[in-house]
Amino acid sequence: MRFFIAVLMFFISAQLFGQNIFILDQTNQTPVSFATISFGDGRGTFAGDQGEFTFELDKYVDIDTLFISSIGYGEKAFATKTLPQKLFLLPETSELEEVILIGEKRGKFKKRKLKETTHTEYFTSWLPTVESEVAVFFKREEGKSTKIAQLKIPINSEKEFRKKGNLKFSTLFRIQFYKNDNGIPGKAMVHKDIIFRVSEKNDEVFELDIDKHQIFIPENGLFASLQVLGYADPQGKLIQTKKYNEIETPRGVQKVSVTFRPLLPFTNKLPNQKTFVRRIFFNDKQWQVFDRTYNVNSNLVKMGFVNYGMGAVLHVYKD
Repeated sequence: MRFFIAVLMFFISAQLFGQNIFILDQTNQTPVSFATISFGDGRGTFAGDQGEFTFELDKYVDIDTLFISSIGYGEKAFATKTLPQKLFLLPETSELEEVILIGEKRGKFKKRKLKETTHTEYFTSWLPTVESEVAVFFKREEGKSTKIAQLKIPINSEKEFRKKGNLKFSTLFRIQFYKNDNGIPGKAMVHKDIIFRVSEKNDEVFELDIDKHQIFIPENGLFASLQVLGYADPQGKLIQTKKYNEIETPRGVQKVSVTFRPLLPFTNKLPNQKTFVRRIFFNDKQWQVFDRTYNVNSNLVKMGFVNYGMGAVLHVYKD
């Protein structure tokens, strides 16, 4: 009897306090790394590199459906009350047709450096959340075949603040690329995941080598985006941590997104508006230019800090 009660309590607690779930490719049973998990109400999270995530019914009693998606797969809905341990996504043919395989070029090229713009000021930096994505535009150089070999990613690890206390962190980011759709980020360009980790030991500029990914800029340019996945352990594995704080307001308890370190330094030094932002789990994932139309109350916008100065090292081929 005691054994039966113990087993029963185990299953009840698993349903109430957390269920480990894995997202897999339906055709080959492999993990769908870092899939997007939307709760359908402006909140959500990401799976880890093995497609794993934890869903807690007691924490999200008002959520009855999860919407799972990933680049190259069709979105699929799952009822929370009957979640199996394995969720399968089917590759979407229309997405896979967008993949353009480019063999490694071995001809002569010249390096072109696009300098990043950065600073270490706290009050002119963006505080990223797990729902935020920032995209900047890159054009083809001299009308010739151009590959992005390295991205220079401005970060602000708040070195001056760290002198006054312990501000250790370890955050996973994802780089994604989007086609240029009449001046705004369009369809995602399918490629292998580009994931990297930033800690308090990094500062000012993170140099990310992506030469092996063979990212060539189309004739009308592309957008490169930076997306927060969440905190990571020292080995770079995504940790399923709390991503929302519950704040009491006159309208009741509101779940507010947790901000993640490092900060992203925005700038007022670039001549043209080229930065777009979006919230992954809100507003149907629509991109918006970062100006007053996005948020008229934003202090960054009011001060004119409306661009993210990502730089790059380009390989411009002669033929």
